[in-house]
Amino acid sequence: MPALPLPFVAALLLAILCARLLLAGDEGRRLTPAAVFVAACAVLLVVVGLRWSIDSPLIRFLQPVTAACLPPLAWICFARLSTSERPRLQNAWPHALPVVLAFGLSATWRLWHPPIDLVIAVIFLGYGLRLALLSKAGPDRLTAARFGDTARAVRSMRLVGGLLIASGLTDLLIAVDFGFRAGRHAEAIVAVANLIGLPVIAWAVAVLGSRPPPEAVPAAPPAEAESDDREVIAAVDALMRERELFRDPDLTLDRLARRLGLPARRISAAINRHFGRNVSQVVNEYRVAAARVRLGETDEAVTRIMYDCGFQTKSNFNREFRRVVGTTPTAYRDGRRRTGVTPASGARPPAGSP
Repeated sequence: MPALPLPFVAALLLAILCARLLLAGDEGRRLTPAAVFVAACAVLLVVVGLRWSIDSPLIRFLQPVTAACLPPLAWICFARLSTSERPRLQNAWPHALPVVLAFGLSATWRLWHPPIDLVIAVIFLGYGLRLALLSKAGPDRLTAARFGDTARAVRSMRLVGGLLIASGLTDLLIAVDFGFRAGRHAEAIVAVANLIGLPVIAWAVAVLGSRPPPEAVPAAPPAEAESDDREVIAAVDALMRERELFRDPDLTLDRLARRLGLPARRISAAINRHFGRNVSQVVNEYRVAAARVRLGETDEAVTRIMYDCGFQTKSNFNREFRRVVGTTPTAYRDGRRRTGVTPASGARPPAGSP
């Protein structure tokens, strides 16, 4: 009975994951960058599998070209969440240059044997470092991301950036193998690296992790900035309590900045300095406060309360509720019923509000 090469098995799993992403996408924009990236990973694994099986000149030509597509796609998946980094149509063409370069080198390989492995390594290392630097800026840099997704996006971005760097180092290892050992170990290195790395990268982009990264405590603001910070905090607090903007599940830092008429960086800096937490966490604290009122005063289903207060997933709701209150929503409701105590009405501001 013929055995199915492992890259084909991994490609099949990624195809299933891609189908799930397409079916789960928002109406009108199902073809997300994450789905495109997962599909590209599956295609490359198929190419690697064919290279193992038949090793034709066409497959040898396609492998570096397909590989060169992955780092730009990984970058676009995350850069679209940052207003300052989001690729625009008129300036997105540089991200096609790595693919064009790989195409040209692969097409002319028989003529002058260009260092394709070295070029692919530079592409992977360059984009991996860019992702690592973007993730280092923290959740508030992703101003176009929904507040419920920012922490997971940063965690996933760090993982993808690290794996791209690891893939670049693998290509350097292949180049060294060709230089000193005539490429005797190249196929094994490529196969193992792609088989292990690509599914992990694709899963990280699609799932975006499950736990938020630890938060650094910001330094105390200078005296001249403290009063300005309090004005920003007061404006945010008024918008949250009077307009209940936190109920919008698609709320982003960009949207909040437009409503306040203030720069996004000014808002995030003021909140970080004043609360010692990022904007996403502070907004979720308003959501949790509203949920506590509903849990204590009504018999509504926890899921309905979760959605009405702006949360989109039960895992995020439970995690943020436990962070703020110290227990789960269900346990909180049961405890209130036993003691007969109900919280005051209205969404209360986070601790430390002016």
